[in-house]
Amino acid sequence: MHTFIAATAPVLIVLAAAAPAQTRHDTRAPIDFGADHIELQDKANRGVLSGNVSVRQAEMTLNAARMTVIYTGQVIGGNPQVSRLDASGGVVVKRPGQTARSNYAVYDLNRRVITMLGNVTLTQGGNTVNGGRLTINLDTGRAVIDGSSVAGGGGAGTGTTTRAPSGRVTGTFSVPNRN
Repeated sequence: MHTFIAATAPVLIVLAAAAPAQTRHDTRAPIDFGADHIELQDKANRGVLSGNVSVRQAEMTLNAARMTVIYTGQVIGGNPQVSRLDASGGVVVKRPGQTARSNYAVYDLNRRVITMLGNVTLTQGGNTVNGGRLTINLDTGRAVIDGSSVAGGGGAGTGTTTRAPSGRVTGTFSVPNRN
């Protein structure tokens, strides 16, 4: 294996889900969840899950210490319509053949995009890429990682970002055995 370090640029590494090929994620699938505790805040159109939070939608799982579920206020068939999930604390997103880890994540169900922030690691097959911010487009399977990260006192959803301390994306790409 060889180590690869990329120079700083607005978008540094793009993993287009080469192997195995990512299929389009079904963002209309029901979202199943489990947690140690849930607090429903109906007037604010949100629920706060805490303690060993686990969310599953189709073949994707999202685990974190805490998650805020934001819904639109619309209820269809007795179910509130979820528009966004904000996760924090040891966030792990698993999709077939791909695992991403970070401090924070925002799953925007309307845009069908997951944005992960802070100490990001993306593993796909034998390849690993580290950076400050990862964006996963669930329609295309395209994953983009760069050196940006959450500011020291900020948090997901604050809109405050700075360069990661190194401002770089690092990683390891596996190389096939050549005779």
